This record gives sequence, structure tokens and C-alpha cells, in this order.
Amino acid sequence: MIVRLAEEARDAQAIAATFAAPRAMAGTLQLPFPSAAACAKWIEDMPAGDFMLVAEVDGAVIGNLGLHAVSRSPRRRHAGGIGMSVHDDWQRRGVGSALLGAALDLADNWIGYSRLELTVYTDNAAALALYRKFGFEIEGTARRYALRDGELVDAYMMARHAPAPRTARRARVAGGASRKTAARER
Repeated sequence: MIVRLAEEARDAQAIAATFAAPRAMAGTLQLPFPSAAACAKWIEDMPAGDFMLVAEVDGAVIGNLGLHAVSRSPRRRHAGGIGMSVHDDWQRRGVGSALLGAALDLADNWIGYSRLELTVYTDNAAALALYRKFGFEIEGTARRYALRDGELVDAYMMARHAPAPRTARRARVAGGASRKTAARER
């Protein structure tokens, strides 16, 4: 499996097919009958600093994940948002873990997000388990959050706080060791 940046012309049809799959569509805010043209435009119009990753096996795109700035406000630039979908035929086969792992590496080590946010339906047990595995915690419940198949369903608001950057961890460890050493020398 390869995780890479999405390319509008190359990946739009496969992303549309993923969103059209019944379970994948039920787990997102997508509407039925997505078009490849709309997916291509979505990728093309993505703001600078936002990323669409895809998971690919043998040349076929089988899942996607968007990593986006939550807000363009300077006061929220530390926060990113995630939305993910895996084609029905590939669910529970490690695709979500591969996409989420790549997104967390990008967010933690390259962008510097210290908070990642997502929304997940309360009845999506597989997604909840995946997000918890990667350190996301439920911060609240949105009642009657979205219309899905004629019914208003609840969703959890989840977030993950990134570990301190390696340089900050090293500085704390070094600073802590220096203070201990200084105290012993007195």
C-alpha cells in the first residue's frame, strides 16, 4: 500500500467511487451520486497548506484523507481537521491506519499542528476504535448532527493533542538534567 498526495485528474474517479460506496458514504457528510468532476474540482481548489492524501494498492485508489487548517484565523493556526473515507471493499484492512499514520506524521513533524480535530458518527464503532488507537479522545457529542438516510444522527467531536516537538522534549530533558546535576553539586 502506498500513501501519497492526491492528483485531481488521476484520482478523482476513484475518490468519487469511494464516496459512492454505501458504507463509506454513510460514514461521511457526502451526498449520494458524487461526480468525478466535482472531486477533481475539490482537489484543484484545495487551499494552500491543505492536503488530500490517498491510499493506493496496485494502482487503485482505495481511500482518502483530507488534512485541513481548521480556520484561517491566527488564533486557530495550531489546529487541523481530518476527514477520511475508505472504500467499502477495503474497510478493516489497515487502510485507515495507513492514511491516519501518514496524516499524523505530516501534522506533527512537518506542519506543526498541536491539535487535530474530527467528527465521527456515534454508531461508527470501527472508526471510533481507529481514532482512539491514534490518540483521539471524545470531547463532546453533537445531538442530531447530520441527516443520514432520512434520520438525524448524533456525532462525537474528537481531538488529539500532539506530543511536544522533539526539540522541545530534548530541551526539557536537558534542562531537567542540568537542574538535577546542579542540585547534586551544591
